[in-house]
Amino acid sequence: MDKETRSQILTELRSRHAARKRADEDVKAARDRLTRGTEIKPEFEYELMGLFARNELSAAVTIWALAAIFSLASMFWAPWAQGCLWLILVIGSKVALLELCRRYVANARPDGDLRRWRRMFILAELFCGIVWAGFALVGIGETEPTFQTAVFSSHVFIFASLIVLLAVRMTFTSPMMSLLYVGTIPMTIAVSARLIMLHEPFYYALATMAVGVHIYFVFLAKGLQQTTLQMLAFRAQKDILIAELDEERLVSEEARRRAEAGSKAKSRFLATMSHELRTPLNAILGFSEVMKDEMFGPHTTPVYREYAKDVYDSGRHLLQLINEILDLSRIEAGRYDLVEERAHLGDIAQDCQRLLMLRSNAKGLNVSVAIANDLPQVWIDVRAMRQICLNLLSNAIKFTPKGGSIVLTVAPTPEGGQYLAVRDTGPGIPEDEIPRVMQAFGQGSLAHESAEGGTGLGLPIVKSLIELHDGTFDLASELRKGTEVRVTLPPKRVLASVSPLQPLGAERHRQATPPPNRQPRLRMAASQGGTVAPPPPSRPPRVA
Repeated sequence: MDKETRSQILTELRSRHAARKRADEDVKAARDRLTRGTEIKPEFEYELMGLFARNELSAAVTIWALAAIFSLASMFWAPWAQGCLWLILVIGSKVALLELCRRYVANARPDGDLRRWRRMFILAELFCGIVWAGFALVGIGETEPTFQTAVFSSHVFIFASLIVLLAVRMTFTSPMMSLLYVGTIPMTIAVSARLIMLHEPFYYALATMAVGVHIYFVFLAKGLQQTTLQMLAFRAQKDILIAELDEERLVSEEARRRAEAGSKAKSRFLATMSHELRTPLNAILGFSEVMKDEMFGPHTTPVYREYAKDVYDSGRHLLQLINEILDLSRIEAGRYDLVEERAHLGDIAQDCQRLLMLRSNAKGLNVSVAIANDLPQVWIDVRAMRQICLNLLSNAIKFTPKGGSIVLTVAPTPEGGQYLAVRDTGPGIPEDEIPRVMQAFGQGSLAHESAEGGTGLGLPIVKSLIELHDGTFDLASELRKGTEVRVTLPPKRVLASVSPLQPLGAERHRQATPPPNRQPRLRMAASQGGTVAPPPPSRPPRVA
């Protein structure tokens, strides 16, 4: 490994480590927000104070306009100088509060001194509450006739202004109940005191109503605060989930990267070891076959011939296993290239049946081949399709007990494709074991008990090869009754035949004569004791 590659790998590892560290920090921060609390509930003090500050900044003009309306209205029962002075004080207190809110939004941090900010907010809100309470003192003590005509209206207006102020401050300060208390209690006390000082039952009722309205708005504000807390809690949980998902994504990406690296290493290993494994195995097979057949003379000790036969059989089994593993690895790595050409699926099936005739006869099995007549050619990889047929037939011969029967069928599908099916009378596969059988190196429990040894790669290779042809693989099995495996080629791989050119008169005569009603027939080729019925000769159709 050169220095540049090593540095790139180290840089990638550092970046992944930093990303995972940031994800861990996000999870920790989110959990801290859930557990951090103060003696005054809420648990999310930083978010609540930020919500209050943003509310105040967004409604600054509205509060100033409301104060201006109150000041103008007070001129009906109080001197204009008192109203203007009160308005100036309101604007000054509001400016101080807004400046504090701006500083909080710009500079405050979750891990900062939140108690200091809370104290400053309480002092600023208390000052604003006292100034607003001064509105109840505007015009008090005036006894001139001009002002006495508006005494009743002034007290009702002050009471209404208290309700408006309570509603506004409840909306803005509900995230922090302490601010609601210090901002509204002075106004309620001032208005109630002014009404009580009039010593009339009607004003006593208004004062009592003012206190009751204040208490009612406090309960409303607590409900709003609980809703806000729930919203913040849900948001914090969402942040935790997002951080954990991000962390899991990093873990999965790391696992995927390692899996891809392992897959590439496996592919390189198999590509390198393919020649290294097959060359000595071929030599072992060749020399052991020479010794087994005693081509250069008989052995002085007969047991050597048996040893040579064992070596030859073991070498063939090992070579078959290596070939299957390499084929499956190439398919999984996407390096299995199909060499496609025109071929008859029935011819391939008969060739495979003849190749395995000795094995089936040795077990006393009845193998029959049923091929539909007039099947068109298909566009396939002949080697791959022959391997599919051989694997299916080998499995059927392997798992079918002595004296059983196997049927190899090639026929068209209703959709226009073609299928190849192998049905046996073996022990069958339990339904819950079918997924395991379809995995590499997987075998059923009954197969271990009653069949010959195998690698468990036959069916996975068949399924992968037929999927490379855009086909389908179907396995149906019934316990103790047998198994049927069917591979189906799609209609697009069936080559359409073109009718031969004919003279115009013959074509016209053919159109006038209705064609006979012919049904496709299956030609049967049975093998028992080494005899096979050859297929009838037929001329291959022309291909478009």
